[in-house]
Amino acid sequence: MTTTAGHLLGPLGDPTTSTHYRNAMSGLQKELRRPGIQQRVFSYAQASPTELVRSKLSTTEIQHRALTYLPEELLAHIPEHDNVYSLFQGFQATLPERESRHRKDHRRHGSRDQKLLGNNEGDEGPPSVAKLKKDRDDLNHRLEMMGVRKNMCSLEIHEIDNKISNLNSMRKIVLDRLGDLEQDEAQVEHELLDLDNKLDDLLEAIDDAAILAENATPPTEIDVENESLASDTQAASPSFMSASIYEKLPSPKAKRHKAVRRKSMPIRHEHFEPGSSIKEFQAHNDQITALDFDAPFGTLVTSALDDTVRVWDLNLGRCIGLLEGHQASVRCLQVEDNIVATGSMDASIRLWDLSKAEYSPHENRTNEDGDGEGEDDLNFDNPEDPPPPPSPSSMQDCPVFSLEAHINEVTALHFRGDTLVSGSADKTLRQWDLVKGRCVQTLDVLWAAAQASSTMNPSDGQWRSTGRLPDASADFVGALQCFDAALACGTADGMVRLWDLRSGQVHRSLVGHTGPVTCLQFDDVHLVTGSLDRSIRIWDLRTGSIHDAYAYDNPITDMMFDARRIVSAAGESVAKVYDKTDGRHWDCGAGVEAEADGPHPGLVERVRVKDGFLTEGRKDGIVGIWTC
Repeated sequence: MTTTAGHLLGPLGDPTTSTHYRNAMSGLQKELRRPGIQQRVFSYAQASPTELVRSKLSTTEIQHRALTYLPEELLAHIPEHDNVYSLFQGFQATLPERESRHRKDHRRHGSRDQKLLGNNEGDEGPPSVAKLKKDRDDLNHRLEMMGVRKNMCSLEIHEIDNKISNLNSMRKIVLDRLGDLEQDEAQVEHELLDLDNKLDDLLEAIDDAAILAENATPPTEIDVENESLASDTQAASPSFMSASIYEKLPSPKAKRHKAVRRKSMPIRHEHFEPGSSIKEFQAHNDQITALDFDAPFGTLVTSALDDTVRVWDLNLGRCIGLLEGHQASVRCLQVEDNIVATGSMDASIRLWDLSKAEYSPHENRTNEDGDGEGEDDLNFDNPEDPPPPPSPSSMQDCPVFSLEAHINEVTALHFRGDTLVSGSADKTLRQWDLVKGRCVQTLDVLWAAAQASSTMNPSDGQWRSTGRLPDASADFVGALQCFDAALACGTADGMVRLWDLRSGQVHRSLVGHTGPVTCLQFDDVHLVTGSLDRSIRIWDLRTGSIHDAYAYDNPITDMMFDARRIVSAAGESVAKVYDKTDGRHWDCGAGVEAEADGPHPGLVERVRVKDGFLTEGRKDGIVGIWTC
């Protein structure tokens, strides 16, 4: 068919056009009259489109088209990118080119012998222009491929950064969820304790009602005569008042509730980076003198020179109440489960039971209108805000008893079980029985020092002064700790004495510090002491020798260790941490990130650490909570 569309659509009056048209139509009719053409057209009419495609395309081509087909929805949402290289260039850059170059070099080395034997033409001539251009093109290609690889590495780094950012966001969400679960867990445990106390009170009321019902039966004549004889006998005996009927009446304040012992421990702080700040708040208006807590995110007790002792809920960061009763500032305290022991400058020791406190963790989660949308009135995050006023009656049932036998301020104490040992500025140590509430033994430190000096062999050598004047402001009894019948005590003369409470004698004295001992703690093997001579010393209790020692730039005012780290307060705005596992020293606290020209945080005076949960008390009354 030689007729084109232009000829067919030409002017009708043109005789050439009509001739071509007639010739084309006549030729087409002749072709259609052939049997082969008619049979082929008939088969096309009976075949489906799928069969037509399969008859014209191979199987591999059909599979390729099916796999490479993309719908319009995917093509409409192709993400934009700023990549300057194509996919083919990236694929080409990933092909190894060193193998081909190595093979070429190998072929060159193999043909060197043939050149030496068969070529007598001498040295090769200068390289041709074509070879130099080829080498230049190869180097340009390699340089281009290196640029592509650099771009690919950069894109991978950006992709990894985006994944890390997304993972950090997911981690923060899960961490917040864990914190909410721990708060709900604490609330459920508190509600469970309330139900247990109510159940005990109800059972006690039922028992009292049963006893009163038995006593309500009318007495017989024999019972009346026996009761009259018994009353005459009691009246004649001198112990009539001690067996008075008034002592048998139950007192409302005599009800003892169960201790708040946590069934599950918080683990949120274990997932923070070491040195991360958990919370900071203004606990007091003056220097903090002592602090201690029972467990991470548990209960914290602080005392300061403003003559107040405050109890805090670390989970919510709110003040529970004040422990009122001392006539002066508290110098030392210890928290063990729900029992708190405080030693004051008024020469008295008081014990408190925090399980009797009237406190609900979530009682103030709604605002005054009751719409439930307000923030917690007692929860505060700004350290510049004053502490919230707790309920005046929240701690009125917490006092247990007072121990009064010292004649000067109490500077150190420690209790374990039913035994409490206290040290005072009157240069004595006293052992107390917490069941009876009285002093059972008094240890005179000066007498023990005199006995030790008189029995010391001349070959052992006397303790020699370093020429420093004694610190008059240092406490005579700086620190102590007891365990069963063992007692360790550090005093202002730099000595650490190990006592046997069964005999009341010193069986070992550790000499090494050249300044007053301010803190100590021991475990099964080691005893760690801190002193105003700026050193921390680790003693081996089995041999009495120094196991390790290190020093800081300022005097040590407080120290505590756990299974992994030793944390010290060394007259700086940070807490000093020594990692015992890898021997690394590092700083933890607000002073790490403080700018040199900006305001500096207060000096750390007191530290406490348990399971990597660090609390610090500063000179300006701020308490900081960190992970280490």
